[in-house]
Formats: sequence, C-alpha cells, structure tokens
Amino acid sequence: MGKIRMATAADTKAILDIYAPYIEHTNVTFEYVVPTEAEFAGRIEEILEKYPYLVYEEDGVIGGYAYAHQFMVRAASQWGAELSVYLAPAFQKKGLGKAFYRALMDILRLQNVEKVYGCIEATNRASYVLHTSLGFVETAVFPRCGFKHGKWLGLMWLEKPMVERREPFQPDAPPPGCAGKKSGRSESL
Repeated sequence: MGKIRMATAADTKAILDIYAPYIEHTNVTFEYVVPTEAEFAGRIEEILEKYPYLVYEEDGVIGGYAYAHQFMVRAASQWGAELSVYLAPAFQKKGLGKAFYRALMDILRLQNVEKVYGCIEATNRASYVLHTSLGFVETAVFPRCGFKHGKWLGLMWLEKPMVERREPFQPDAPPPGCAGKKSGRSESL
C-alpha cells in the first residue's frame, strides 16, 4: 500500500518523468518544452515555500504528484489556490486524483484558503469528471486560447468554495481562541 506525502527535492526526477509525457504527447498542459531537472526543482521549491506539493509513493516508486499554488499573482487573490494533479499511467483510474485533491484541500483549509480552482483543457473529460465529483462547478470557458499539437485548444475553469464564513472576514484579526495569531497570510505582491 502506498502513501501520499510531501514532496522533497529528491523527488524531482521522478516527478519530472511523470510530467514529461504530458508535455510531449497530450494537450493536458499548454507547455511545449520539457523543463530541465534544475528548472523543475526550482518550481517545486518555490511552490513549497507557501503551498503543499504532494507525491504518491508505493514500494519506492513515485506514481503521481499534486500541488497547489496561488490562484492569481496579486495580493487580493491570495485567498484562492489553483490545484493540479498528474499521475503515471500505471497509477491512473485508482482514485488517486481524488485522494490527492482531498489531501490538498485539507491542508489548504488550515492555510485559510477560501476557494480552490481547477484549470483544465476544455475537452479533458476525465479531469472534468474528477473536479465535478469533488464539488467543483464550471465557471468559465475560454475557447481557442492555446495551440498545441496542430490544433486549437480551450481552457475551462472550475471552482469550489472551501469555507463559508458567517461573519465578515478580517484577514488581520486573529481567529477566535488564537490571541496574537493572524489568520491571514502576510505576503505582499
């Protein structure tokens, strides 16, 4: 039986080996060129500074990974996070996508993330089913916004609220019972 755990720098090659075929053979990602291992390690490190980056490991083999990152780059949008998941072929259709997303959302709730987002290629039915099965709803479609492997592609955005606050949100106020601690993240963009 495998486990989901936080990624480390030592996982970079295994993670990149999972991602590379998505770049080279699918339209799931809009990247054209496989990043170098050093570049990819930098991406992982940057994400881990603020957000969870998870891997699934079974018998010493990394079978998939998932991560969250800030939804948009401006400070006012820091309360949302975009989620991504990639699985090696042998680990697909085993419920790992859902397990990854649930684990990410559990961590993000602790980080006071208000809403999570998924951005998928508009015709990616498997990803659409994953998101909607977890309560995401479609919010926007951008047709013909990317071109890869000889065809125009669209993007679909889906979202899911994480927290329903009954009181006005004050990011600089400590949460109830936590005197002296701030509930919001303090980065400035």
